[in-house]
Amino acid sequence: MVTAAPALSATRAWWSAVRPATLAASVAPVLTGTAIAVHEGGLRWGAGLGALIVGLGMQLGVNFANDYSDFVRGADVKRVGPLRAASSGVVDPESVRRAAIGAFGVAALAGAGLGLAIDWRLFLVGAACVLAGWLYTGGPRPYGYLGLGEVFVFVFFGLVATVGTVYVEIGRITALAVLMACGMGFLATAILVLNNLRDIETDAAAGKRTLATRVGRERTRVLLVLLVAAAFAAPIVAFMAGLEAVTILLVLIAIPIASVPVRTALVSTDAADLVRALKRVAITQLAYALLFTLGILL
Repeated sequence: MVTAAPALSATRAWWSAVRPATLAASVAPVLTGTAIAVHEGGLRWGAGLGALIVGLGMQLGVNFANDYSDFVRGADVKRVGPLRAASSGVVDPESVRRAAIGAFGVAALAGAGLGLAIDWRLFLVGAACVLAGWLYTGGPRPYGYLGLGEVFVFVFFGLVATVGTVYVEIGRITALAVLMACGMGFLATAILVLNNLRDIETDAAAGKRTLATRVGRERTRVLLVLLVAAAFAAPIVAFMAGLEAVTILLVLIAIPIASVPVRTALVSTDAADLVRALKRVAITQLAYALLFTLGILL
């Protein structure tokens, strides 16, 4: 049963729009990429900080833009997840739109700095990131409403974020970076899949054609399991391929953490349960990155 969300203060509404649980999807790949850079003996702290600012700016921009776009398109009418700022009644929706533009602007400026300092081709990567982030929920036909959000998250919060961090710090891309970027991408995508699983009924009613609404609840659950399993397969493949020592398998310690939200998603349709599960997948991603960092630096 859908229940009304409690009234929020402006501060809490903005905090809800930030969606702090999703920030793991921007922090963890940079941490992973930086660990690889240290392992390769070529750390550049300034470049790593720039990559982190790009990632956080992108994530916040996407979150604010999604908040605003869902309000404009009526996708928040019977929302079962955390209340959105634009629909809270205490925040001007136009302010949310401006916040999205500002966050993307910060990401663009940080990316431009990396381009000037390291490689002009990073301008192209940065432009693609910002454009993809805006079009995710903006424009006349946002692809996040067409079932393509998972592709965006995997590419930009997995491959680009992790491999890009490695590149700006050591000037090259390694096989280990690509493999672990896939691991990061799988977990970041799992966060979105859980989000869309939670909202499957209200999204369908609002005409928001996410992948979950297209394939249904059971197949979305299967996808979630496959994504989490694939993420933990990445360090195993890296070890078996001789890319890293056995200590990389410390990442597997995070499997029990991951199993809790996966089990919840498989058996529950309750919105509150799925909100908690989403947060635990975010915790899993951070734990995964921290354990990888420890394992690769031992």
